[in-house]
Amino acid sequence: MSLLAIRDVTRVFGGLVALDGVSFDVHEGEIFSVIGPNGAGKSTLFNIVSGFDQPTSGSVSFAGREVAGERPHRLVRSGIARTFQNTQLFEELTVFDNVLAGTFPVTRAGVVAAALRLPRARREDRLAREEAHRLLRMVGLDGEADTLAEDLPHGLRRLLEVARALATSPRLMLLDEPAAGLDSAETRELASVLYRVRDAGATMVVVEHDMGLVMEISDSIVVLDRGCKIAEGPPMLIQKDPAVIEAYLGEEAGDDA
Repeated sequence: MSLLAIRDVTRVFGGLVALDGVSFDVHEGEIFSVIGPNGAGKSTLFNIVSGFDQPTSGSVSFAGREVAGERPHRLVRSGIARTFQNTQLFEELTVFDNVLAGTFPVTRAGVVAAALRLPRARREDRLAREEAHRLLRMVGLDGEADTLAEDLPHGLRRLLEVARALATSPRLMLLDEPAAGLDSAETRELASVLYRVRDAGATMVVVEHDMGLVMEISDSIVVLDRGCKIAEGPPMLIQKDPAVIEAYLGEEAGDDA
């Protein structure tokens, strides 16, 4: 059984068909990429899977359960985490506290227990701090734990957002343009981090314009064009697909609609 099953998902905005009957499966342990030219519907798809939008028709199943239309915070608790094209960090907090904040949506002690410093809350706080340090080591930011987020260079901000998403203990991570604005060295470091994340047990769906990164890290790729799926398969097949070459690989990268 697939971890994420997209079935005939259509999204219509007025007279614009942003997605038109899109279907695919993401299996546990994969790095699965979604590519396509500007306006292909990639961001709309991510918004639907992460609860920021609803499909006009079709279904989204996660771990065998229908989740289309659920609120984002409920999806986080169920095991879906997302990063965004533009990093959304707590700028005034340290790197460590940004990751620690990521654990709060999935803690269970409750506000009262935390305020009263009850044993369960103290235990959760200790475990959350240990996990935050572990995740910073995983993404290579353990040396920046006390740095304010606003002082991080762009490449490290991307890694921090990945670490914060991991703090929710997701089974599925949606990574929206993780390499945007990175230079070649930073992109190589990002690839290494994504492999470590995958090896630690998280499944990833990646929307990305950097074709070098996509072809390197992906187990499977689905290609969208004008809201429709035009190809699906492993990187070697996608690279040679005439429809993909015509629709995407010769296009300039940029913002998605």
